[in-house]
Amino acid sequence: MKNIAVYCGASEGNDDAYRDATIELAHWLVDNDLNLVYGGGGVGLMGLLASEVLARGGKVIGIMPKELVDRGASYDGLTDLRIVENMSERKEMMLELSDGCIALPGGPGTLEEIIEAFSWARLGDNNNPCVMYNVQGYYDDLKHMFDLMTDKGFLTRKDRSKLFFSNSLENIGTFMSCYIPPKIREYAK
Repeated sequence: MKNIAVYCGASEGNDDAYRDATIELAHWLVDNDLNLVYGGGGVGLMGLLASEVLARGGKVIGIMPKELVDRGASYDGLTDLRIVENMSERKEMMLELSDGCIALPGGPGTLEEIIEAFSWARLGDNNNPCVMYNVQGYYDDLKHMFDLMTDKGFLTRKDRSKLFFSNSLENIGTFMSCYIPPKIREYAK
């Protein structure tokens, strides 16, 4: 495992715990010799994460649609900034370049990107482990929703076990290093 895609907000939220967890994640990435792959932004938790990784000597690959670069949203001084045409290309490239996916607290975009990564894993288009960094229980309701999907028969227990929720970077690291992608679904006719 070398590159970790991190999805997070272009806002910092209203709880210092999110900032603290972002800094902790940045340090964990560098301490474990993992490169950051992220959306390329210079504001919110995105900007904080990138600046902390860079300040500790880590490598940061940003991937951002041209329209956002043109609006001045990109972080200056990244190790590598890749400009793509749209968000679909960004998401695809982030998965191609990464070996694992972590979602920090964030808004609809953060949620959409990590859920798509998990969905693609179930289709066989993403071999990366997907993790919700559950800072202060931020993702508890989402965890409950996935458990409900499983209870109601829309998600197998085996596939449910492939989406990890934790507030411990040590546990996240263990999950990612032991991860085996879901078996690709087959359909009987």
